[in-house]
Amino acid sequence: MTLRRRALLATPLALTAMPALAQGAAWPDRPTRWMVAYGAGGASDLFARMISRALAAPGVPPVVVENRPSGGGIVATEAVLSSPADGSTVLHVDNGMMVYNPALYSRLPFDPDRDLVMAGFIARFPFFILTRPESPLTTFEEWRAAGQRQALTYATPAVASPHHMAMELLRVRAGVQVEHVPYRGMPAVLQDLIAGRVDCAVADVTNALPLLSTNRARALITFGANRARAVPDVRTATEAGIADCVADGWQGVSLHRAASPDLLARVNAAVRAAMASPEVVRQLGTTGAETEPLTLAQCAELIRRENAVWRPLIRDLGIRLES
Repeated sequence: MTLRRRALLATPLALTAMPALAQGAAWPDRPTRWMVAYGAGGASDLFARMISRALAAPGVPPVVVENRPSGGGIVATEAVLSSPADGSTVLHVDNGMMVYNPALYSRLPFDPDRDLVMAGFIARFPFFILTRPESPLTTFEEWRAAGQRQALTYATPAVASPHHMAMELLRVRAGVQVEHVPYRGMPAVLQDLIAGRVDCAVADVTNALPLLSTNRARALITFGANRARAVPDVRTATEAGIADCVADGWQGVSLHRAASPDLLARVNAAVRAAMASPEVVRQLGTTGAETEPLTLAQCAELIRRENAVWRPLIRDLGIRLES
């Protein structure tokens, strides 16, 4: 199901937030398709629709959120790359699509490094290791000691998900034994965690908060560079003594590499303005997601930094998917 919204850039909010970009013709001058590589109702879909609402303005062409689910986001990416590089089609991306895919797939019909450019940062989703309140593993130190004696089972929503990659990085850095139990989506992960069918789970903040706030789960650590704003009493892996172990889920928006510098700057300004709007800030507070107003250069640096960590790890682990 699609949702028609108003245009992406010519909003008073965007133009006042970044006045230097207000010169010249408004963009876009035609309906824009915002391609989401996952089904309706998921986090990417919800944030795409949230942004389209924040950028709405009367009298300008609509933004249409289109869901094109497929493994690795391949279908949505191909739709953007086969369209004109004029901003009429943009791609909602995550770290899997921009960073993991070249290491996970032996053959891709495109190269994210060559064919895409990240134009805006949407939000970061801190990860936690969760255990049941009844678990004897009440601290990270107890969990780590147990994992050094025997393999602990951990649940994630999918093979090669950012959740899976976060635990694999911790396994390498902390020297623990863990056995991956992949599910299809977070609801099944959390259901089996609460039922005691797995020793622990890796959950993003949006899914962890309802359990933590009702004492149905315990968070041992967070994987972020800093403590999660929504759960500030949970230590980071670094604070718990594990160096070089930082992992988050994140989302952004990318364009065809052939997009003009002016267009990229306009999209970046629009996304930054939307994420700073009062309604989006309110919604971020309820989900626990965290945003930063990253410039185009900072978006490029994020990709470079993530590539340096995750692609070698994925290849060393031998994790492969088929396109």
